Amino acid sequence: MTFAFPKSSRLLTTAEFKRVFDKRKSTADSLLVIYAAKNDLEKNRLGISVSRKVGNAVVRNRWKRLIRTAFRTNPLATVKHFDIVVVPKRGAALPDYAALEKSFCRLVRLLLSREK
Repeated sequence: MTFAFPKSSRLLTTAEFKRVFDKRKSTADSLLVIYAAKNDLEKNRLGISVSRKVGNAVVRNRWKRLIRTAFRTNPLATVKHFDIVVVPKRGAALPDYAALEKSFCRLVRLLLSREK
C-alpha cells in the first residue's frame, strides 16, 4: 500500500468542487462536514476546503495535513468512483489525529452507504 497523494487523487479546479457542492449530499458531526458525488473515474478523489475563519495559516495547513493523511491511510477500497470534499466545522478546535480519523471514516462510510 502506498501513501502517496498524486494529483490524480485530488480535486483541483473550482468546477470540480462546485459539482460536488451542487449535489448537496452531505453529512456532518462536531468536527467535519463531508460532501460526496459520484464520478466516472476508477478511484476516489479528495478536495479540502479550509476557510481563514478556522485559524491562521499554520492551523489551516495542519487541518489539511490531518485530513489528507486520514484519506490516504483509509483507502475505502470497497467503494470507488466518488469525489469527496471535506470542510472543517466552523468553530471546531483542531483535534488530534485519532479523533479526526475516526470522524472522517465514520462520516465517509455513512455518506457513501447512502449514495450506493
